[in-house]
Amino acid sequence: MTPPSTKGKRLVKINAFTQAKLIEALLDGVYTCTELAEMTGLHYVTVLQYTRELHRAKAAHICNWEKDTRGRDVIKIYKIGRGKDAKREKLSGAERQARTREKRKAVEFAHLLTGGARAQA
Repeated sequence: MTPPSTKGKRLVKINAFTQAKLIEALLDGVYTCTELAEMTGLHYVTVLQYTRELHRAKAAHICNWEKDTRGRDVIKIYKIGRGKDAKREKLSGAERQARTREKRKAVEFAHLLTGGARAQA
């Protein structure tokens, strides 16, 4: 069986092309995996895999952390090149417990306002 005729066209494998687009984007700036997926057209999970491997190979590092909807540092922002990973901001046990107590009080208060609980005299 003979390979298909290219008729003077340059063959570029899609995998190599998309990896090159990802690295080009990382060279231009710092982005989250969601932003990289939008820029390159790759699926989000594929971008996660590529950036994790770049990080594991020490070809990229985490330059910053972005907070999720709950205020936790979980969204990694990658930068191409060697460097130290940025530290994650973590709450102490006392801070987590205080936050939980505040949420419980807010829920109980809202429950009282909506008439879901009877006020005891």
